[in-house]
Amino acid sequence: MKKRRLVMRTVILLILGAAVAYTLYANFSKDKVHKVEMGKEAPDFVLVDMEGESHRLSDYKGQGVFLNFWGTWCKPCEKEMPYINNQYKQFEDQGVQTLAINISESNLAVSKFLDRHNLDFPVVIDKDGQVRNAYGIGPLPATFLVDPEGKVVKYHTGTLTESMVREFMEQIKP
Repeated sequence: MKKRRLVMRTVILLILGAAVAYTLYANFSKDKVHKVEMGKEAPDFVLVDMEGESHRLSDYKGQGVFLNFWGTWCKPCEKEMPYINNQYKQFEDQGVQTLAINISESNLAVSKFLDRHNLDFPVVIDKDGQVRNAYGIGPLPATFLVDPEGKVVKYHTGTLTESMVREFMEQIKP
């Protein structure tokens, strides 16, 4: 009986030790997840919008691209959407494109969100999380500014104000 208890305690301690080791490893290596470097080429991708049209990032070369990663459940994301929409209308004819990349949600959830907020810019869904992983996205909302040459010039995480959106779009205007 004592031997059996000793074995069980040893197994439990080993499992706890492995969990602690993994947690430490994950915390110390999380800074390396951010794969996109400023001044480097933005990772290319193709995602489909709610109307079934494909959007390839590299097709927007020659234009600035405002990439916004978001989720329907994210209150800060919801707060900034009208600001992004207003500035999209201002900058769309000046060579600045906006792509809102939803993080792996259903078409139904995204459609309901879009109907409620009446957004004009293209919204695509990263179904399998590959784009999110390529860009090293952590907390939402996350915004990348891609210049007309296709290079990432800025990364911002957190809620944007309308003046910030305007300033960011101004930075990537051709």
